[in-house]
Amino acid sequence: MIATLRGTITAVGTDYLIVETGGIGWRVMVPSSVVQEAGGVGQPITLFTHLVVRENELSLYGCSSLEMLEFFQLLLEVSGVGPRLALAILSALSPDAVRQAVLREQPEMLTRVPGVGRKTARRIVFQLKEKLAAEEVPAVSLRESDTEVIAALTALGYSVVEAQMALQSLPDEEMPLEERIRRALAYFAAQGKG
Repeated sequence: MIATLRGTITAVGTDYLIVETGGIGWRVMVPSSVVQEAGGVGQPITLFTHLVVRENELSLYGCSSLEMLEFFQLLLEVSGVGPRLALAILSALSPDAVRQAVLREQPEMLTRVPGVGRKTARRIVFQLKEKLAAEEVPAVSLRESDTEVIAALTALGYSVVEAQMALQSLPDEEMPLEERIRRALAYFAAQGKG
């Protein structure tokens, strides 16, 4: 129905943007990464959207890329995963991180998302594994130690997204787990989050 929305941001919430186009303000629920990328009020934006029609509600969900929207829609195919939970998953994890968790059968990575319990995480892995394997998309290389680094950083209070950003800042060279954690913490200190 509504495939894309292009306009000017008139309000920013923690999980939504209001985008004005043609004199109409559209409330679009978006992942937190889109809120962070969006800039602020008065900035132009283009969103790829998914309209959810319910008996007493119309809700518009948006993503900054077509790939992210397609992944959002793929999550909706999992029984028990509605649009709000799919949005929460994409707010906490990148599509590549979810893909890795599914392909490596690591539901514990998904349980770090608020609202995703062990049953739901296992269901996501079970129902998406074949679909994602069939795509043959090269996945982002995530070492076993990367999962442990993310677990350590989230235990210290950092979000999964922040932990992934710290991991991306690390060099590709092999190093002990303790050194990877130390360098990730140094990244946060340099960013003023330590």
